[in-house]
Amino acid sequence: MKTAVFDFERIGTIGDFYKIATTELNLPEYFGNNLDALWDSVTGEIELPVTIQFTNLTLSQLEQFDKLIVLFEDAAAELGDNLTFEYYLRKD
Repeated sequence: MKTAVFDFERIGTIGDFYKIATTELNLPEYFGNNLDALWDSVTGEIELPVTIQFTNLTLSQLEQFDKLIVLFEDAAAELGDNLTFEYYLRKD
C-alpha cells in the first residue's frame, strides 16, 4: 500500500498543500486546486489503496486545514479499506 505523507512543517498555505498533493497523490495535470477537484481525484482518480498521513500539524493548522481533514475523513469512510487517513499533531 502506498503512503502519501504531508509534513505540515513545510505546508503553510492551501496552495502549498495542493502543490505537494499533486506530486504525492500523482494528481492529473488538469487538477483544479480546490476541494471539489480534490474529492473527485481522491475518490475516483488516484491509485488505491493508499494511506494518507498529515504530520506535524499545529493546533492553528488543525483549524486552518479543517476542511481538508474532513474531506479525507469522508473519503476514508466512503472508500473503506482502500483509503486510510491519519493525522498527527506536532510534538512541541
